Amino acid sequence: MISRRTLLASLAAVPLRAQHQASASPASTQPPAGPPTGAQSGTQQAGKVFTSEVKVVNVFATVRDKKGQIEKDLKQDDFTIDEDGRPQTIRYFAKESSLPLTLGLLVDTSDSVRRLIETERDASFKFLDQVLREDKDVAFLLHFDFEVELLQDLTSSRKLLQNALGQLSESNGPQVQRQGLGGGTDLYDSILLASNELMKKQTGRKAIILLTDGADTGSKSTMTEAISAAQKADTLCYAIRFADHHPILDPLCGFCGRGMGRPSGGRRPPNPPTFGDGKKALERIAKETGGGYFEGGKKESLDDIYREIQDELRNQYSLGYTPGKGEGPGYRAMRVLTKNKNLIVRARGGYYAL
Repeated sequence: MISRRTLLASLAAVPLRAQHQASASPASTQPPAGPPTGAQSGTQQAGKVFTSEVKVVNVFATVRDKKGQIEKDLKQDDFTIDEDGRPQTIRYFAKESSLPLTLGLLVDTSDSVRRLIETERDASFKFLDQVLREDKDVAFLLHFDFEVELLQDLTSSRKLLQNALGQLSESNGPQVQRQGLGGGTDLYDSILLASNELMKKQTGRKAIILLTDGADTGSKSTMTEAISAAQKADTLCYAIRFADHHPILDPLCGFCGRGMGRPSGGRRPPNPPTFGDGKKALERIAKETGGGYFEGGKKESLDDIYREIQDELRNQYSLGYTPGKGEGPGYRAMRVLTKNKNLIVRARGGYYAL
């Protein structure tokens, strides 16, 4: 297993050794058959950009009507794509319902959501049991508070994932076991590390599910850097926001859940976030990576939200195009629409050209 210290070391620009295949199924999944893509050495076939010889942009999209129902029977001619405002020709199209899935579950175990951990854990048991096909899909479990720790590496085993989830509880969570080291929540670091050290090496459909209140009080990376890492790894982020409006009062650091924890290890003193800030952050992360944002414990239960995410991941469209030549490296804004203006498309808003 990749230790907490090893993960944190990667933030200091130390490359992580490829250890995470030990408990996983085969290291990479194969994307759907598509048009010839030429040389692909060292790149993701289902990613944003291939080699300098051939560039193919591939994007997964989910389409819903105004009532929120998923549209499952659209054709290639129903879609349009533009890049930096320039129309693109869709050269590859497929409905993706069975393509292998790489899934990451990132669970906030800081004091601000400790009371909610058992609810998150129990619903996650059901979700992983329903969504993972042990012959095709892989998943990992990572938790974060004032540090980031991988509890279960990439694996297709439901049993191993359930054992890792069993480590999470209100009374015996990882942060509780390390009391006295100071409060904090490294949300952005967890996204960056999951994207760079796990997702970037995979191909096919990739999604991260965040269970958190959205407050970040200690990350070394910024929100923009976290979003960029997810985009470069071609990973959707689904954010499920849980907010405990009565955070636990810690005698050592006060209301740690509100960002008032004591600084430790030379970390910068965090600025106290508001609950509204967490919502805005998660909405932005979801929107810019092509995922979705959900409010836990309000209109929908976590079980209902998980069912919605599962339905979405199993009913996506894959579209591909070849951008024009002569463009330099950098970020490219991308927009996927349908010709039917009454339909709503969810897809990532851009990619990074090499």
